[in-house]
Amino acid sequence: MPNVVVVGTQWGDEGKGKVVDLLTANADVVVRYQGGNNAGHTLVVNGEQTICHLIPSGILHAEKTCLIGNGVVVDPEVLLEEMETLRERGVSVGPENLGVSEKAHIILPYHKALDAAREKAKGKQKIGTTGRGIGPAYEDKAGRTGIRAVDLLEPAILGEKIRSNLEEKNFLLEAFLKAEPLDFQPMFDRYCAMGEVLRPYVTDVSLAIERAGREGRNVLFEGAQGTHLDIDHGTYPFVTSSNPIAGGACAGAGVGPRRLHHVNGIVKAYTTRVGAGPFTTELTDEIGDAIQSRGAEFGATTGRRRRCGWLDLVMLQDSIRLNGLDSLSITKLDVLTGLNPLKLCVGYELDGQTVESRPSSLDKLARCTPVYEEAPGWEEEISSARTLDDLPPETRAYLNRIEEITGVPIALVSVGAMREETIVVKDLFG
Repeated sequence: MPNVVVVGTQWGDEGKGKVVDLLTANADVVVRYQGGNNAGHTLVVNGEQTICHLIPSGILHAEKTCLIGNGVVVDPEVLLEEMETLRERGVSVGPENLGVSEKAHIILPYHKALDAAREKAKGKQKIGTTGRGIGPAYEDKAGRTGIRAVDLLEPAILGEKIRSNLEEKNFLLEAFLKAEPLDFQPMFDRYCAMGEVLRPYVTDVSLAIERAGREGRNVLFEGAQGTHLDIDHGTYPFVTSSNPIAGGACAGAGVGPRRLHHVNGIVKAYTTRVGAGPFTTELTDEIGDAIQSRGAEFGATTGRRRRCGWLDLVMLQDSIRLNGLDSLSITKLDVLTGLNPLKLCVGYELDGQTVESRPSSLDKLARCTPVYEEAPGWEEEISSARTLDDLPPETRAYLNRIEEITGVPIALVSVGAMREETIVVKDLFG
C-alpha cells in the first residue's frame, strides 16, 4: 500500500495535473492538500482540455475517490461551478467519489474584496496575486477568525462569524483601502444555500485516508503551485500563502509522515514563472518568446503570460532537499525540440562568488547571474516516443545530465500534452 506525493519543484505550472492524472490509474484515492482556486491543473484527454482548480485531477477516473484536504482554502461558489462543469462533460461527481474536509477554510466575498483592494493600493509594488481571496483566507485561518466547511452546515454559527468578521473587514475596505463595503444578508443567505448543497460532501478527510490505508488502498497526494512559491521556503514575499512542499501533505491532509512513502517532483524541461519576483534564468529574447509560444505558456487560472527561461538546476537542487525527492517527472520536453544549443543552469554567480543554493535575500537573488552548461539540442519530433530508447541521443543525454547533476532518478517523461504522450520509466506504486 504505497502512498505517493506529487509536488511542483519550480514556481508552479510544471504539469502536475497530467502527472497526477496518469498516476491515478494506479491509485485508489487522490487528495489535494493545500492551495485554493488560484491554481489550475490542465488535463488533455481524448483531445479535450479540462482545467481543475479545486477538485483533484483524479476526478476524471470515475472509480477513484477524490478528497479536498483541510489545508485547502475552498471557494464554495467555484467548487460548485467546477462540479457542474465536469458533470456537463459527462464526468461523475457525487458524494460517493468526492469529499471536502470539514476543517477546510472557506473563502468569502470579503476575502476577495480585500485581495483586490490591497493589490490595487500597492500599485507598482504589487505581488501579482490572482485576486481570488486566497491570502486573506489564510490570514483569517492563522488569526483564528476563519470560517470552516463545517460552519457552512450550522447557520447560527455561520451567521455569527460572518457578522463579526464583516465588521472588521468593512472597516478596512472603507477607511483604509477606500473600497466599497459588503452587506451581511445577501452573503449569509448565499453561503447557507451553498452549505446545504455541499452538506453530503463535507467529511473527515483525515479519517477517510486512514480507512483507505487500513483497506490497503493506494493514496496519491497532490499539491498546488510549486516549491519556490512556498510561504516559508519560496521567494518571499512573491509566494503563495500555503506550503506546497511535500511536508505540507501531512498538515494539509491530516496524515503522519510515515504515511508518505514516495515523493515525486515535477520539473518542466525549462523554467517558467507567472507574476513578479526574481527569475535568474529568464530569457527576454527570441528564445524565451519561442519557448513561451511553443509551450502555450499562459496561466491556467489567470491566463497571464508566463515568463520563460532555461532549466534552473540550482532551484531544483533546493527542491530536492526541501521535499526529500525520490524521483523526478520531466514535463514539456517536446517544447525544446529545435533549440540548439540548450542550456542548463548549474550554479549562480554573486559578486564574483559561486552560489550553490538560492539566496533568501531577494536583493542578492536579483544580483545573481546564471552559470550555464551547454548541451546539444535535437531536431527530431519526440511526441511519439514511448520509451527512452525512442528518443534521439541528444535528448537522452539531456535527461541523463539532469540525473547526474541532481542524483535523483527520472521516473516519467512527458513528450506531449496528451495523456498517452508519456514515457513511464518507473511505476511509482510498484
